Amino acid sequence: MKSENEQRTGLLYGIGAYGMWGLVPMFWPLLKPAGAMEILAHRMVWSLAFVALALLALRRWAWLPELLRQPRKLALITLAAATITVNWGVYIWSVNAGHVVEASLGYFINPLVTIAMGVLLLKERLRPAQWAAVFIGFSAVVVLAVGAGRPPWVSLTLAFSFATYGLAKKKVNLGGLESLSAETAVLFLPALGYLVWLGTTGSATAGSEGPGHLALLASTGLVTAVPLICFGAAAIRVPLSTLGLLQYLAPVFQFLLGVLYFHEAMPAERWAGFSLVWLALTILTWDALRTARRTRAEAVRLTARAREKTDGPAPPATPPAIALTTPPLTPEPATGDPER
Repeated sequence: MKSENEQRTGLLYGIGAYGMWGLVPMFWPLLKPAGAMEILAHRMVWSLAFVALALLALRRWAWLPELLRQPRKLALITLAAATITVNWGVYIWSVNAGHVVEASLGYFINPLVTIAMGVLLLKERLRPAQWAAVFIGFSAVVVLAVGAGRPPWVSLTLAFSFATYGLAKKKVNLGGLESLSAETAVLFLPALGYLVWLGTTGSATAGSEGPGHLALLASTGLVTAVPLICFGAAAIRVPLSTLGLLQYLAPVFQFLLGVLYFHEAMPAERWAGFSLVWLALTILTWDALRTARRTRAEAVRLTARAREKTDGPAPPATPPAIALTTPPLTPEPATGDPER
């Protein structure tokens, strides 16, 4: 069992990771006049530079030769790189174009999309509460589409691209730092080629807006890698159920920034749609916590039954025939489970 201090440290790491992801909409407007594609290309290039230094410092290169010998994993890494490129690009554009609230919706509905993909692609079976959450989430999208006169394309693109990215990463089964390194390595040459092309056509802002602007563009590598490192530190210290709850911090912060900081409009139909999404997530979270509690209780019961079969029933402390002629035995002091 992990110590209380270790779990508290993991909780702080998790809050830090999701908090940074939630506050990142305040960073992208600082990179203007660079467009979304230029910012995205810099993010790819500088992310690889940062994670390469991290791997060099930690001496974590052993996974690379094994990955290069597995074409299937390389294909999945390429798929993950492609989908995260779409996700990053749409997200950066949506923030700088004034669609922060719609972007936050994408990450709110992402768990529902992930569940739906599990049913369609992995043939997973859903519990009734999960079916209810998916149905309510679908209803929310319909309400938002009718209210806005169009489907929430930004939200849907972000949700489906990130769900596909998560599915590919699950199949690859690499650590966070290693996975990001492989993905950015796939993206590095196209991103660098795009930046070179911008420079030759005179469209790049990196060289024309001063050293401060270039430093901000370079810091996109830190903005990408630092939350991921914090997330990795949290994942090994706290239960998955806790991480599942913490994941809602990012879209909550994004939503609040969109409404309170960027002053985006929230008509009645948008409030109705978001309320349905929050209801679906409440049901989903309640069901996940209830299932985790039942699983733990069942594990304890099976462990106790296995011990009974191994040790057998405890013999009586004193045989009745002897108890009539001998003094009672002095009971031994009870010992509690030190890990309970």
